[in-house]
Amino acid sequence: MPSDRESVSDRLVHQGRSLKGDGRLVNLPIEQGSTMLFDSLAAFEKARADRYAHGTLYYGRYGTTSTIELERMIADLEGGHATIAVSAGLTAVSMALTGILAAGDHALVADNVYGPTRGFCDTILARYGVTVEYFDPMLGEGIADLMRDETRAVMIEAPGSGTFEVCDIPAIAAVARAHGALSIIDGTWATPIFCQPFTLGVDVVVHSGSKYITGHSDCMIGFIVCGGEAVYDRIRRTTLAFGEKPGSQDVFLALRGLRTLDMRMRAAEANAMAVAGWLQDQPQVSRMLHPAFPDCPGHAHWKRNFSGASGLFSVLVKPCAKQQVHLFVDGLRHFGVGVSWGGFESLVLPVEPHRTAAPWTAQGQVIRFAVGNEATATLIEDLAQALAHLN
Repeated sequence: MPSDRESVSDRLVHQGRSLKGDGRLVNLPIEQGSTMLFDSLAAFEKARADRYAHGTLYYGRYGTTSTIELERMIADLEGGHATIAVSAGLTAVSMALTGILAAGDHALVADNVYGPTRGFCDTILARYGVTVEYFDPMLGEGIADLMRDETRAVMIEAPGSGTFEVCDIPAIAAVARAHGALSIIDGTWATPIFCQPFTLGVDVVVHSGSKYITGHSDCMIGFIVCGGEAVYDRIRRTTLAFGEKPGSQDVFLALRGLRTLDMRMRAAEANAMAVAGWLQDQPQVSRMLHPAFPDCPGHAHWKRNFSGASGLFSVLVKPCAKQQVHLFVDGLRHFGVGVSWGGFESLVLPVEPHRTAAPWTAQGQVIRFAVGNEATATLIEDLAQALAHLN
């Protein structure tokens, strides 16, 4: 019997493309089109009636053959019922929440979620009459005390954005389910390679496919993976009502990126662990904010529920002047300055944690690193010369 890793690698290589026929292309071509033709009015009417069902070809906005194959691959990797591909990771978050919540509902959101997720909650959801309450992500089953009769969704991110705490996913999901709410997790950091949230009781998984799934910093796409048919139907109808869809070239790039996801994730883990291990011993660093390190909150949860770590982590450096942080970042020659991550290049970015339920009180600057494919010796040498600015 093949190992789980071999099974994943096999599926990534062979799914979503034709395996029969002479002269066939290795990759599905870019499908650029809007109108789809039918041989009879009856066939058209059937497609129109079934247009919300996954796999139905009706009109370009509802998905092409390539979109359907991509969605099936993501759902299979996650072990979910079905996937909805959208134009960006934030769109995945916003459409999942919008599809589940209505005016008068209450949502619990982890205090360490992605900044734009918080922005969507505080502006759009609030405007439409949804009450959002932030909670300490390390509460675990303690969120039961925050549940209300009108609570319909619990949103978490594991690990948390910027500071990388790992919440107790199964405990939070179990509380949500027991109170009739749906749990949503942003699983972008781990991808389906290193975490399977549906096995932990989560109802909906969202991804920014612009990160590791596509892997080359040249694509904008997001995914909503639903564990059951009812929630899938509700979110898909909402998404299509907003006219939301990914671009044809982005679908092509996501399908291509998936082929190497397993090996890229394992390479990212190895490179980042080498760099993080070196950083841990530097005098300028006061704490590692990396789930694989024991001093990161939720390390035990990571060990239990994840099979690996990606290339993104933070460090807390000892208190210093803001100008020193600028000199450090600007002094790095092999780390670019920019948002996003998950590509082949290394990145660095200072982080200012925004918390309301569990205030961030640590002294010092949080600096986030995305370790790319450069030689680890090169990155460590670069860090060594730039860290002198933090003395």
